Amino acid sequence: MGVDHTLFKIIGLLFVAATTPTHADCQENLIEACQQFVYMNRLPQGLQGPPFQCICQRYNGKARFVTLYDTLNRTPVYSAYTFKRSTGGSARVDVPWMYEPQLSINVGSREMQPLPQTDLPLTHGDAQAVLEDYRDTVDVVRGQLCPDTHQMEFDDKAATYTLTNVVPQVREFVEGPWAAQENAVRQRLNNYCHGTAYVVTGAVARKATVRRHDRVAVPDYVWSAYCCVDYDCRAPYPEFSKFPAFASVGRNTKLDNDVKEMSVQKLEDIIMDATGYTLKIFYDNCELNHVVLSWVWFLMLVSILSTSRIAMVA
Repeated sequence: MGVDHTLFKIIGLLFVAATTPTHADCQENLIEACQQFVYMNRLPQGLQGPPFQCICQRYNGKARFVTLYDTLNRTPVYSAYTFKRSTGGSARVDVPWMYEPQLSINVGSREMQPLPQTDLPLTHGDAQAVLEDYRDTVDVVRGQLCPDTHQMEFDDKAATYTLTNVVPQVREFVEGPWAAQENAVRQRLNNYCHGTAYVVTGAVARKATVRRHDRVAVPDYVWSAYCCVDYDCRAPYPEFSKFPAFASVGRNTKLDNDVKEMSVQKLEDIIMDATGYTLKIFYDNCELNHVVLSWVWFLMLVSILSTSRIAMVA
Protein backbone atom coordinates (compact mmCIF):
# COMPACT_ATOMS: atom_id res chain seq x y z
CA MET A 1 0.00 0.00 0.00
CA GLY A 2 1.39 3.44 -0.91
CA VAL A 3 2.25 6.11 1.64
CA ASP A 4 -0.35 8.86 2.05
CA HIS A 5 0.46 11.51 -0.57
CA THR A 6 -0.78 14.45 1.50
CA LEU A 7 1.78 13.66 4.18
CA PHE A 8 4.57 13.59 1.58
CA LYS A 9 3.39 16.87 0.12
CA ILE A 10 3.16 18.82 3.37
CA ILE A 11 6.53 17.72 4.75
CA GLY A 12 8.24 17.96 1.36
CA LEU A 13 7.07 21.50 0.74
CA LEU A 14 8.32 22.56 4.17
CA PHE A 15 11.72 21.11 3.34
CA VAL A 16 11.87 22.83 -0.07
CA ALA A 17 10.90 26.18 1.42
CA ALA A 18 13.64 25.90 4.02
CA THR A 19 16.48 24.81 1.73
CA THR A 20 15.93 26.21 -1.79
CA PRO A 21 17.34 29.63 -2.75
CA THR A 22 15.24 31.90 -4.91
CA HIS A 23 16.25 32.71 -8.51
CA ALA A 24 14.97 35.25 -11.03
CA ASP A 25 13.43 33.15 -13.81
CA CYS A 26 10.11 31.55 -14.75
CA GLN A 27 9.90 29.96 -11.31
CA GLU A 28 9.53 33.33 -9.59
CA ASN A 29 6.86 34.41 -12.07
CA LEU A 30 4.85 31.21 -11.78
CA ILE A 31 1.56 32.22 -10.23
CA GLU A 32 0.23 30.21 -7.31
CA ALA A 33 -2.67 28.81 -9.32
CA CYS A 34 -0.24 27.02 -11.64
CA GLN A 35 2.28 25.80 -9.05
CA GLN A 36 0.02 22.82 -8.41
CA PHE A 37 0.95 21.31 -11.78
CA VAL A 38 4.65 20.76 -11.03
CA TYR A 39 6.28 18.47 -8.47
CA MET A 40 7.07 20.27 -5.20
CA ASN A 41 5.86 23.47 -6.91
CA ARG A 42 9.17 23.54 -8.81
CA LEU A 43 9.42 23.95 -12.57
CA PRO A 44 12.04 22.02 -14.54
CA GLN A 45 15.35 23.81 -14.14
CA GLY A 46 17.87 24.81 -16.80
CA LEU A 47 15.79 26.75 -19.32
CA GLN A 48 15.19 30.43 -18.68
CA GLY A 49 15.36 33.83 -20.30
CA PRO A 50 14.70 34.76 -23.94
CA PRO A 51 13.30 33.25 -26.08
CA PHE A 52 11.54 31.13 -23.43
CA GLN A 53 8.36 32.38 -21.80
CA CYS A 54 6.24 30.75 -19.10
CA ILE A 55 2.52 30.47 -19.68
CA CYS A 56 0.04 29.58 -16.98
CA GLN A 57 -2.55 28.07 -19.31
CA ARG A 58 -5.97 29.27 -18.22
CA TYR A 59 -9.34 28.26 -19.63
CA ASN A 60 -12.87 29.12 -18.55
CA GLY A 61 -11.72 30.94 -15.42
CA LYS A 62 -9.33 28.29 -14.10
CA ALA A 63 -5.65 27.36 -14.45
CA ARG A 64 -5.21 24.04 -16.31
CA PHE A 65 -1.46 23.42 -16.86
CA VAL A 66 1.89 25.16 -17.43
CA THR A 67 3.80 25.62 -20.68
CA LEU A 68 7.31 26.88 -21.35
CA TYR A 69 7.09 28.43 -24.81
CA ASP A 70 9.86 29.15 -27.32
CA THR A 71 8.83 32.38 -29.04
CA LEU A 72 11.66 32.06 -31.60
CA ASN A 73 10.68 28.61 -32.89
CA ARG A 74 6.98 29.27 -32.12
CA THR A 75 6.58 25.94 -30.38
CA PRO A 76 6.30 24.82 -26.75
CA VAL A 77 9.45 23.47 -25.13
CA TYR A 78 7.34 21.50 -22.67
CA SER A 79 3.94 21.40 -21.00
CA ALA A 80 3.70 20.37 -17.34
CA TYR A 81 0.43 19.02 -15.96
CA THR A 82 -1.11 16.76 -13.38
CA PHE A 83 -2.48 13.50 -14.73
CA LYS A 84 -6.21 12.94 -14.21
CA ARG A 85 -7.50 9.38 -14.17
CA SER A 86 -9.36 8.79 -17.40
CA THR A 87 -10.68 6.13 -19.72
CA GLY A 88 -8.74 7.54 -22.66
CA GLY A 89 -10.65 7.49 -25.92
CA SER A 90 -9.74 8.94 -29.29
CA ALA A 91 -12.71 11.26 -29.88
CA ARG A 92 -11.64 14.88 -30.25
CA VAL A 93 -13.25 17.41 -27.91
CA ASP A 94 -15.46 19.70 -29.93
CA VAL A 95 -13.85 23.07 -29.25
CA PRO A 96 -12.10 25.50 -31.60
CA TRP A 97 -8.33 25.76 -31.59
CA MET A 98 -7.10 28.59 -29.40
CA TYR A 99 -4.16 30.98 -29.07
CA GLU A 100 -2.46 32.69 -26.13
CA PRO A 101 -3.03 36.45 -25.67
CA GLN A 102 -0.13 36.57 -23.18
CA LEU A 103 2.28 36.17 -26.11
CA SER A 104 0.76 39.01 -28.12
CA ILE A 105 2.08 42.56 -28.14
CA ASN A 106 -1.29 43.92 -27.06
CA VAL A 107 -2.13 41.76 -24.07
CA GLY A 108 -5.77 41.63 -23.10
CA SER A 109 -7.26 38.57 -21.45
CA ARG A 110 -4.98 36.24 -19.51
CA GLU A 111 -6.94 33.26 -20.81
CA MET A 112 -6.50 31.35 -24.05
CA GLN A 113 -8.90 32.59 -26.73
CA PRO A 114 -10.49 30.90 -29.77
CA LEU A 115 -8.70 31.56 -33.02
CA PRO A 116 -10.97 33.55 -35.36
CA GLN A 117 -11.89 32.19 -38.76
CA THR A 118 -10.20 35.16 -40.38
CA ASP A 119 -6.48 35.71 -39.99
CA LEU A 120 -5.22 37.17 -36.74
CA PRO A 121 -3.50 40.54 -36.73
CA LEU A 122 0.15 40.09 -37.65
CA THR A 123 1.30 41.01 -34.15
CA HIS A 124 -0.49 37.94 -32.72
CA GLY A 125 1.62 35.60 -34.83
CA ASP A 126 4.97 37.25 -34.16
CA ALA A 127 5.74 35.05 -31.17
CA GLN A 128 3.38 32.07 -31.58
CA ALA A 129 1.97 29.70 -34.15
CA VAL A 130 -1.33 30.38 -35.91
CA LEU A 131 -3.66 28.14 -37.91
CA GLU A 132 -2.02 29.17 -41.18
CA ASP A 133 1.16 27.41 -40.04
CA TYR A 134 -0.71 24.09 -40.07
CA ARG A 135 -2.79 24.58 -43.23
CA ASP A 136 -2.24 22.34 -46.27
CA THR A 137 -0.18 19.86 -44.30
CA VAL A 138 -0.37 16.13 -44.98
CA ASP A 139 2.56 14.50 -43.22
CA VAL A 140 2.63 16.80 -40.18
CA VAL A 141 -0.24 17.30 -37.73
CA ARG A 142 -0.82 19.20 -34.48
CA GLY A 143 0.50 16.98 -31.69
CA GLN A 144 -0.48 17.85 -28.10
CA LEU A 145 2.16 17.82 -25.37
CA CYS A 146 -0.47 17.82 -22.62
CA PRO A 147 -2.82 15.31 -24.27
CA ASP A 148 -6.56 15.42 -23.77
CA THR A 149 -6.49 11.66 -23.06
CA HIS A 150 -4.62 12.38 -19.80
CA GLN A 151 -7.44 14.60 -18.54
CA MET A 152 -10.92 13.70 -17.29
CA GLU A 153 -13.20 16.76 -17.12
CA PHE A 154 -14.42 18.47 -20.27
CA ASP A 155 -12.83 21.85 -19.50
CA ASP A 156 -9.46 20.23 -18.73
CA LYS A 157 -9.61 18.39 -22.04
CA ALA A 158 -10.74 21.51 -23.91
CA ALA A 159 -7.80 23.51 -22.54
CA THR A 160 -5.34 21.22 -24.33
CA TYR A 161 -6.57 22.55 -27.69
CA THR A 162 -4.37 25.61 -27.78
CA LEU A 163 -1.62 26.00 -30.36
CA THR A 164 0.76 26.85 -27.53
CA ASN A 165 0.40 23.20 -26.41
CA VAL A 166 1.16 21.56 -29.76
CA VAL A 167 4.20 20.87 -31.91
CA PRO A 168 4.27 19.66 -35.51
CA GLN A 169 4.39 15.87 -35.28
CA VAL A 170 4.73 13.39 -38.11
CA ARG A 171 1.39 11.62 -38.51
CA GLU A 172 2.87 8.10 -38.49
CA PHE A 173 4.66 8.84 -35.22
CA VAL A 174 1.97 10.64 -33.23
CA GLU A 175 -0.85 8.32 -34.29
CA GLY A 176 1.30 5.19 -33.90
CA PRO A 177 4.10 4.68 -31.33
CA TRP A 178 3.51 7.93 -29.43
CA ALA A 179 -0.23 7.37 -29.04
CA ALA A 180 0.50 3.84 -27.79
CA GLN A 181 2.99 5.21 -25.24
CA GLU A 182 0.54 7.84 -23.98
CA ASN A 183 -2.03 5.09 -23.50
CA ALA A 184 0.46 2.82 -21.70
CA VAL A 185 1.36 5.63 -19.28
CA ARG A 186 -2.33 6.42 -18.78
CA GLN A 187 -3.05 2.80 -17.81
CA ARG A 188 0.02 2.62 -15.55
CA LEU A 189 -0.83 5.77 -13.64
CA ASN A 190 -4.51 4.82 -13.47
CA ASN A 191 -3.68 1.47 -11.90
CA TYR A 192 -0.63 2.08 -9.72
CA CYS A 193 -0.30 5.78 -8.85
CA HIS A 194 -2.30 6.43 -5.68
CA GLY A 195 -1.50 10.11 -5.35
CA THR A 196 -0.81 12.94 -7.76
CA ALA A 197 1.16 12.16 -10.89
CA TYR A 198 3.13 15.09 -12.28
CA VAL A 199 3.90 14.85 -16.00
CA VAL A 200 6.22 16.94 -18.15
CA THR A 201 6.14 16.39 -21.91
CA GLY A 202 8.36 18.27 -24.31
CA ALA A 203 10.03 18.39 -27.69
CA VAL A 204 13.61 18.73 -28.86
CA ALA A 205 14.27 20.83 -31.97
CA ARG A 206 17.90 21.06 -33.04
CA LYS A 207 19.32 24.09 -34.81
CA ALA A 208 19.21 22.33 -38.20
CA THR A 209 15.55 21.37 -37.87
CA VAL A 210 13.00 21.83 -40.64
CA ARG A 211 10.53 24.71 -40.25
CA ARG A 212 6.92 24.79 -41.40
CA HIS A 213 6.50 27.81 -43.68
CA ASP A 214 9.84 29.09 -42.31
CA ARG A 215 8.09 29.87 -39.01
CA VAL A 216 7.44 26.83 -36.83
CA ALA A 217 10.17 24.37 -35.86
CA VAL A 218 9.44 20.68 -36.40
CA PRO A 219 11.03 18.77 -33.49
CA ASP A 220 13.43 15.87 -33.95
CA TYR A 221 12.27 14.14 -30.76
CA VAL A 222 9.29 14.17 -28.43
CA TRP A 223 9.82 13.16 -24.80
CA SER A 224 7.83 12.73 -21.62
CA ALA A 225 8.49 12.04 -17.93
CA TYR A 226 6.26 11.46 -14.92
CA CYS A 227 6.73 11.59 -11.16
CA CYS A 228 4.46 9.84 -8.64
CA VAL A 229 5.86 9.34 -5.13
CA ASP A 230 2.73 7.69 -3.76
CA TYR A 231 2.43 4.43 -5.68
CA ASP A 232 1.41 0.81 -5.19
CA CYS A 233 4.33 -1.11 -3.70
CA ARG A 234 2.56 -4.37 -4.57
CA ALA A 235 2.49 -3.64 -8.29
CA PRO A 236 4.03 -6.29 -10.58
CA TYR A 237 7.76 -5.72 -10.82
CA PRO A 238 7.75 -4.55 -14.48
CA GLU A 239 5.44 -1.72 -13.39
CA PHE A 240 6.88 -1.24 -9.88
CA SER A 241 10.32 -0.66 -11.40
CA LYS A 242 8.95 2.36 -13.27
CA PHE A 243 8.16 4.28 -10.08
CA PRO A 244 8.44 6.84 -8.61
CA ALA A 245 9.62 8.34 -11.91
CA PHE A 246 10.21 7.17 -15.45
CA ALA A 247 10.55 8.67 -18.92
CA SER A 248 10.25 7.98 -22.62
CA VAL A 249 11.45 9.47 -25.90
CA GLY A 250 10.75 8.87 -29.58
CA ARG A 251 11.95 10.20 -32.93
CA ASN A 252 9.44 12.38 -34.73
CA THR A 253 9.81 10.57 -38.07
CA LYS A 254 7.88 8.24 -40.36
CA LEU A 255 10.32 5.35 -39.89
CA ASP A 256 12.55 4.20 -37.02
CA ASN A 257 10.23 5.98 -34.61
CA ASP A 258 9.90 3.42 -31.82
CA VAL A 259 9.42 4.98 -28.38
CA LYS A 260 12.01 3.95 -25.78
CA GLU A 261 11.41 4.02 -22.03
CA MET A 262 14.24 4.94 -19.67
CA SER A 263 15.13 6.65 -16.42
CA VAL A 264 14.55 10.38 -16.13
CA GLN A 265 18.29 10.90 -15.72
CA LYS A 266 18.98 9.10 -19.01
CA LEU A 267 16.41 11.30 -20.74
CA GLU A 268 18.08 14.42 -19.34
CA ASP A 269 21.39 13.20 -20.81
CA ILE A 270 19.76 12.78 -24.23
CA ILE A 271 18.30 16.30 -24.06
CA MET A 272 21.70 17.73 -23.10
CA ASP A 273 23.45 15.92 -25.97
CA ALA A 274 20.83 17.21 -28.44
CA THR A 275 20.50 20.81 -27.22
CA GLY A 276 23.36 21.63 -24.87
CA TYR A 277 20.90 22.46 -22.07
CA THR A 278 21.34 20.84 -18.67
CA LEU A 279 17.72 20.22 -17.85
CA LYS A 280 16.55 18.93 -14.46
CA ILE A 281 12.96 17.84 -15.04
CA PHE A 282 11.89 17.11 -11.45
CA TYR A 283 13.03 18.68 -8.23
CA ASP A 284 15.51 16.37 -6.48
CA ASN A 285 14.92 13.76 -9.22
CA CYS A 286 11.47 13.03 -7.81
CA GLU A 287 13.09 11.57 -4.70
CA LEU A 288 12.13 12.79 -1.27
CA ASN A 289 15.09 13.83 0.86
CA HIS A 290 16.21 11.36 3.52
CA VAL A 291 15.34 13.89 6.23
CA VAL A 292 11.83 14.13 4.82
CA LEU A 293 11.55 10.36 4.61
CA SER A 294 12.66 10.02 8.23
CA TRP A 295 9.85 12.34 9.31
CA VAL A 296 7.37 10.43 7.16
CA TRP A 297 8.28 7.07 8.65
CA PHE A 298 8.36 8.55 12.17
CA LEU A 299 4.84 9.96 11.81
CA MET A 300 3.65 6.68 10.29
CA LEU A 301 5.13 4.77 13.25
CA VAL A 302 3.40 7.12 15.71
CA SER A 303 0.13 6.57 13.86
CA ILE A 304 0.54 2.77 13.94
CA LEU A 305 1.42 2.74 17.64
CA SER A 306 -1.54 4.99 18.46
CA THR A 307 -3.88 2.70 16.55
CA SER A 308 -2.47 -0.35 18.36
CA ARG A 309 -2.96 1.24 21.79
CA ILE A 310 -6.55 2.13 20.95
CA ALA A 311 -7.18 -1.45 19.83
CA MET A 312 -5.64 -2.85 23.05
CA VAL A 313 -7.78 -0.57 25.22
CA ALA A 314 -10.90 -1.62 23.33
